[in-house]
Amino acid sequence: MHLSRIILGPVVTEKAERLKASADHRTYTIRVAPTATKVDVRNALEAFFDVQVESVRALKVRAKTRDISPYQSMEKRHASRKVMVRLTSNSKPLDFSTFKAQL
Repeated sequence: MHLSRIILGPVVTEKAERLKASADHRTYTIRVAPTATKVDVRNALEAFFDVQVESVRALKVRAKTRDISPYQSMEKRHASRKVMVRLTSNSKPLDFSTFKAQL
């Protein structure tokens, strides 16, 4: 998988914002491609956002479905994958608007 297709965007929830605004300002929650590995995420962040990654924790978000009838169901939330990235203390903050494209 090409590194530019791994990071899909930030996760904007109360918990993610609280982790980002904590005392050390170094934990970010990011939505990634379902097939991305921890190593792929680390390499993509270091290549495109010029940050130094300390640790990567990955988790899968299961789909949330609702039964409409005995034979049909509706998917309310699609299955996805997100990672929680902790940056080193001497790294600059992660800013998604500073995407550095590599040719």
